[in-house]
Amino acid sequence: MLWIQENLRGLLDPVVEGYTTLGNTGLMWIVLSLAMLCWKPTRKAGVAALAAMVLGLLCTNVVLKHVVARPRPWLDVAGLVPLIQEPDPNSFPSGHTCAAFAAASAWWRTLPRRWMRWTGLVLAVCMGLSRLYVGVHYPSDVIAGALVGLFCGWAAWRLLQ
Repeated sequence: MLWIQENLRGLLDPVVEGYTTLGNTGLMWIVLSLAMLCWKPTRKAGVAALAAMVLGLLCTNVVLKHVVARPRPWLDVAGLVPLIQEPDPNSFPSGHTCAAFAAASAWWRTLPRRWMRWTGLVLAVCMGLSRLYVGVHYPSDVIAGALVGLFCGWAAWRLLQ
């Protein structure tokens, strides 16, 4: 994390900060999923993603963050300066990453075009990386968030079948 801070931060800071902020409360994923409800070929994807994000929210923000209670990296890593403020002191797992992968996982199984599925996956990976870049999560937080999100996307898809 210190390597990211010392070697990668700089010119892209405003872009990455803006992107990671779009993930606050799952906003980006919710808006995209709601938009999908308006077009019949993507309606199932929108419903599946919204259901997956609700499952992800319950798993991460309601249960796991409080059970694990892992402090944010800047509280433990000397010299680490976060680029954004996070009011939740609990780091594990990454809720932003979970929401991103929950939506992407649901979309992967339900969107009609391959390019749409790949776009969702790339956006989710970028969200996870942005959480590392801004210094608010450990790599294991992001990996766990991605795994929980993938599971929630699969579970929502199964529930809707």
